[in-house]
Amino acid sequence: MRRPSPHPGKYNALTDVPGIRVGHYSDPAAASGTTVVVCPAGAVGGVDVRGAAPGTRETELLAPENLVETVQAICLSGGSVYGLAAADGVVRHLASRSIGFPLDEGQVAPIVPAAVLFDLGRGPCFRPPVDAGWGEAACRCAVSGPVTGGSVGAGTGARAGGIKGGIGSASIVLESGMSVAVLTAVNAMGSAIDPADGTFWEARLEIDGEFGGRIHGPVVLPPAPEAKPAHNTTLAVVATDAILTKAQAKRVAMMAHDGMARAIRPAHTLFDGDVVFCLATGKQALPESGGVFTMPAAQVCINEIGHAAADCLARAIIHGILDAESAFGITAYRDLARRL
Repeated sequence: MRRPSPHPGKYNALTDVPGIRVGHYSDPAAASGTTVVVCPAGAVGGVDVRGAAPGTRETELLAPENLVETVQAICLSGGSVYGLAAADGVVRHLASRSIGFPLDEGQVAPIVPAAVLFDLGRGPCFRPPVDAGWGEAACRCAVSGPVTGGSVGAGTGARAGGIKGGIGSASIVLESGMSVAVLTAVNAMGSAIDPADGTFWEARLEIDGEFGGRIHGPVVLPPAPEAKPAHNTTLAVVATDAILTKAQAKRVAMMAHDGMARAIRPAHTLFDGDVVFCLATGKQALPESGGVFTMPAAQVCINEIGHAAADCLARAIIHGILDAESAFGITAYRDLARRL
């Protein structure tokens, strides 16, 4: 039987991977917010940090040589260093439902790695009032269906290369039947649009008309903002239903960064804190190895998953910018003038 060609999942979003939920808390008045990826049954986690100005929590726990194999959520937040407080609310929410690493006497310790982006000073107050309540609120809204994108959650106050950034997501179902999906919060120093011709660097990756005709002719970009240390950061979560080890999940996260570097130029700068997480929910086994003198089939499959993650991340970045709305003095792509 002929296998179906790769295609987006039902929602073209991170939630196309079974067992994954996504929730947002947005505070438009403060130009900031929080996005949470919840996996109540747990997922093997990996992470790769490429930006030189990251703000993170519990990423070292995901190193392959360290104890804990699975995580229960990933928290992405605006608010820069203050935004890490949102993860406390995610921990509290999961603990109240006995979801986490098992401890003595029936207690749990929810494992919630987190990363933040810089959106300070984009609202009326320099520091948004982010706290644990933001993380709890995002968890309460978490769903397994369509994922809202654009100026929501961690993307509420996001900016990307001088225009409005935001939350984007994309997915693909491989010929093997395995699902790979990405959610990203785009807040980059670099631009997703080629300033030479006014078009998206990676628009060519569109599948099945997913951008809905919203990519129009060459646009006029506003002047790029002055580059400042730690004022940016693009965050992403890759998910797959494959059974992966922590080392394999880290490798997929590393490969996914290639999609960021293709879709945003420059990426991984001294002024960005770019981070990619990978979650493997373990629903589908990798294929068994082939013959003695051939490359193991599992390694080939991991290559396919990593390559798909990179392409999904590039597509998700475009979705995040297409879905964003002008706000806080930052013009969205949809409102840019077209070149004559």
